[in-house]
Amino acid sequence: MSEIDAAEEPPGKARSKRIFINHVDSYSGHNIGKYLSQCIVGASLEDMEEEEDGDAGSVHSAGDEASHKEGSYRIIGTLKDQNAKAPDFVTQVVNFNTREELLEHLLECDIIIYNTNEDFDVIDEAVWSVSSLHTEIEHFDGPKTFILLSTVMTWAKSKPLDPDDPEIPFTEDDYRRRKAHPNFKEHISAEKMVIKFGKTNKQKFTTYVIAAGLTYGMGENVFHFLFKTAWLGEAPALQCFGTGTNIVPTIHIRDLACVIQNVCDGHPKTRYLVAVDDSQNSLEEIVRCISYYLGTGKIRKIAKEDYDYMRQVVSTKVGPGKVDHISKEDALLIKDLKQSEFDSLLVNLRMEAMFVKESMSVRWVAETGLVDSIEKIIKEYKNTRGLQPMRACVLGPPASGKTTLVAKICEHYKLHHIKIKDVIDEAIQKLEASAARLEQGSAEGEGEEEDEGKAQEDAELLEAVKDSRENNNGRLEDQYVIRFYREKLHSMPCQNQGFVLDGFPKTYNQAKDLFAVEDEDEGDDGKRLSYDASIMPEVVISLDSPDDEFLKNRIMNLPEELVQGTHNTEEGFLRRLHDFRQMNREDDTVLNYFDELEIHPEHINVSQFDDINYKAIMNKVKGWLKDPRNYGPTPEEKEAMERAAAEERLQQESEEREERERREAEEAELMKQRREEWMNRLEEVRKQELDVLEEQSIPLRNYLMKHVMPTLTSGLIECCQIRPGDPVDYLAEYLFKNNPQVD
Repeated sequence: MSEIDAAEEPPGKARSKRIFINHVDSYSGHNIGKYLSQCIVGASLEDMEEEEDGDAGSVHSAGDEASHKEGSYRIIGTLKDQNAKAPDFVTQVVNFNTREELLEHLLECDIIIYNTNEDFDVIDEAVWSVSSLHTEIEHFDGPKTFILLSTVMTWAKSKPLDPDDPEIPFTEDDYRRRKAHPNFKEHISAEKMVIKFGKTNKQKFTTYVIAAGLTYGMGENVFHFLFKTAWLGEAPALQCFGTGTNIVPTIHIRDLACVIQNVCDGHPKTRYLVAVDDSQNSLEEIVRCISYYLGTGKIRKIAKEDYDYMRQVVSTKVGPGKVDHISKEDALLIKDLKQSEFDSLLVNLRMEAMFVKESMSVRWVAETGLVDSIEKIIKEYKNTRGLQPMRACVLGPPASGKTTLVAKICEHYKLHHIKIKDVIDEAIQKLEASAARLEQGSAEGEGEEEDEGKAQEDAELLEAVKDSRENNNGRLEDQYVIRFYREKLHSMPCQNQGFVLDGFPKTYNQAKDLFAVEDEDEGDDGKRLSYDASIMPEVVISLDSPDDEFLKNRIMNLPEELVQGTHNTEEGFLRRLHDFRQMNREDDTVLNYFDELEIHPEHINVSQFDDINYKAIMNKVKGWLKDPRNYGPTPEEKEAMERAAAEERLQQESEEREERERREAEEAELMKQRREEWMNRLEEVRKQELDVLEEQSIPLRNYLMKHVMPTLTSGLIECCQIRPGDPVDYLAEYLFKNNPQVD
């Protein structure tokens, strides 16, 4: 045994221990913390005893028990994103401004776990923490355990144990021979420091290093780029970096959490542990498996001049597929792939977790690796990230707006638009491409007979399809249409993201044949399913229009260029409308089929909506389909959406400003008109008043002109001629003397 191992009896069982985990909102921190929060302290020791007695117990796993159960571990941790909401399983979130404050929280915990794989900046904090705890040993109120979660990348450049037999795996006992990848030298330094500080007082302070394989499961980690690319289905092939022959050590994140649980419970004597599963899968096997079960089944590689790219490295679960090539420069420019992840995917190590297998009680989720458990892993991946397909069907008479509405639904929810013409054309194109191989000769290599047989079947089917069209005036029989539709709906893109059926099926029998169960599966409750749940729409929308004139007017108002060469000519539209009305008179309409399955159609009377943008109708549809179930917009799409929202906001503000200015101008013009009208009315009043005064003053003027003005005028003239010293007195004397009444 190595010098870091020491004979030490495992401590007695404890209850309600406090575990510190850094970054509980990260991938590893979240999954490990959630798992441990639902583990009873010492449960793994009890399971080991039961297994020795021949009665295998169960290790408490995340999701199996209610959180914070009595006697379980209490999780204390920090958040990488300070604005993020703390997970429900976390008892206390640690916020600190100085490392001294952090140390106070660490001293309150029984177990400290530092994960350095997802954030390299944490390495310095982890080393400081173990060093600071070591200096406080004398003040511990009980024994403490420090666990450094490291990576097998600290072994990446290790020389083979036997140059003549490079397939001999490394184990924990070979840890002194490990040599790190150049980009992971800080990790190996941290490992050495953690081991060193655990040697002083093993009764009070024990330290462990766990070199974990590349983690996967519960949403994926390093492999998330591959899963996401395959799920989206946008790339024709999945990237396989390097030659793909390198062996990648892996472990499911919950299996890693279980290993940590065993360390927390059992305090093993071995201080350096390797945590990997039993798989010895190459990167190509992993990539091909992900592509086969989640994507197109094709992969791309970095080209090597001395590499035979036609050689297939195929697992027992995956058949041969086509191989394309990608340059290393292009691989390094991928935005969603960090340098550390790229380095990890190219690691070539054969490792075996001997101590974990022989001395720990691990309830393996994926003991034999990702490839053998791929279906379970994909299910976990979809459930964890909420990537569930969304299926809908839009039905209605011609010209009711089905295609426009389906296009808007698919654009908003990122679903596949399933149109009957596209389905048939795509299927025939594939048949023609497959059948063409018969004329060109079969491909060489593995799978030749199978490929030739498939090409022969496709050639026969293509001939039958052509005969069907010739015998039915260019129309295809339902049996072929149904077959093509089923193949399309069961394709990986439709099964991943989902789809919206545009106007199909049209009849009860078409729906029954399309959604029929081929292998007669049974449901979870034991009842035999009457339909194929994997392609059955969740929401059925019926666009109704009781008034045929409304539909006719829609067609008549279409531009001529949109009508030419389509079924929307007057004759074609009337024929299709007549056929639709005939098929929807009986009780066995396609809507009745869905009603019988308790999938009640949602009805929209399109004649009540006069909105070319379909905003009101889309609001109804969003209420039925709820929130999207996909990755959401990419950063580029978010930027475009924000830019569009900003432009719309500016446009709206401009329109509001123009409307406000228009109203202000109208109000000003109105005020001006009212002011002019008021001034005109005031002038008229003044004129009328003057006329009245003028009319009222005539008798007075006549009186003055007759009796006063002659005498007064004469007096004024005489006064002006004489110019007396007191003209007023003179004028008064004159008027008195010449008063006619006095005379």
